[in-house]
Amino acid sequence: MEANGSGFRRILLLALCISGIWSAYIYQGVLQETLSTKRFGPDEKRFEHLAFLNLAQSVVCLVWSFIMIKLWSNTGNGGAPWWTYWSAGITNTIGPAMGIEALKYISYPAQVLAKSSKMIPVMLMGTLVYGIRYTFPEYICTFLVAGGVAVFALLKTSSKTISKLAHPNAPLGYALCFLNLAFDGFTNATQDSIASRYPKTEAWDIMLGMNLWGTIYNMVYMFGLPQGMGFEAYQFCKQHPEAAWDILKYCLCGAVGQNFIFMTISNFGSLANTTITTTRKFVSIVVSSVMSGNPLSLKQWGCVSMVFGGLSYQIFLKWSKSKRVEKKKQKS
Repeated sequence: MEANGSGFRRILLLALCISGIWSAYIYQGVLQETLSTKRFGPDEKRFEHLAFLNLAQSVVCLVWSFIMIKLWSNTGNGGAPWWTYWSAGITNTIGPAMGIEALKYISYPAQVLAKSSKMIPVMLMGTLVYGIRYTFPEYICTFLVAGGVAVFALLKTSSKTISKLAHPNAPLGYALCFLNLAFDGFTNATQDSIASRYPKTEAWDIMLGMNLWGTIYNMVYMFGLPQGMGFEAYQFCKQHPEAAWDILKYCLCGAVGQNFIFMTISNFGSLANTTITTTRKFVSIVVSSVMSGNPLSLKQWGCVSMVFGGLSYQIFLKWSKSKRVEKKKQKS
């Protein structure tokens, strides 16, 4: 009876994690698209300073992680020192900034699809640099994802969607997305290295360290350099409170979303988290298409299906592999 109760509690917890990740990031996607395309106020001005979102996000997540550590962390000392995150902080600042800037040049569904192809640079680097050989099913996954993104990029975007973009330029937009993926790869590798060197490091410690350096770098870039637009972004928010409110909600969504991601990984593992976040991206595209009034063409939906078919197959392969490893452990 107790085991059944424990299983039911895990199902409820998983449902909470799924609903938390989906609601936080789908709504954040809506806000991100709004901030990149909407014209605010009677003067109908665009919010051109999208890099400011990274600074705001870093500050909110820094405060959030500090509060969570004070409330829930039991590790005390022994985690990674704050200065170890400086290099990952650089790439974690530049990468997401490029992803957000891409929304000036390509639509939100195109950006989500491009950023879903993370396996492509990982496999390329693995093959070219480390000589890793991948299985035939893994190549099928990559072909589906790469093919779906490539064909989607080549298909003509509707004139209504293009008219909403600040500076339509598909090659530049996709290039920024793939650079975003490259920087994310370095960030993830560095975080794994830090976690292995300092085993007592918790997720909240990583979040605090990353956002501390992200805040420092973004403050210097936005307010300390001649080309920084921090003061202009501040003035825009002051003159258009609606934009400031959207930015705050965007940042809170990111903090809440990270909270549920950490909860999912710690309770159900990274594979469950990958499955939830992958399906969330697909739903984000559907929501964006419906809410923006710019439905994708049948061919574009075919490309979306290719990409998420490849990602779903990759998740299935990982799940099958984990089951085989588990059975071997039980036999031994």
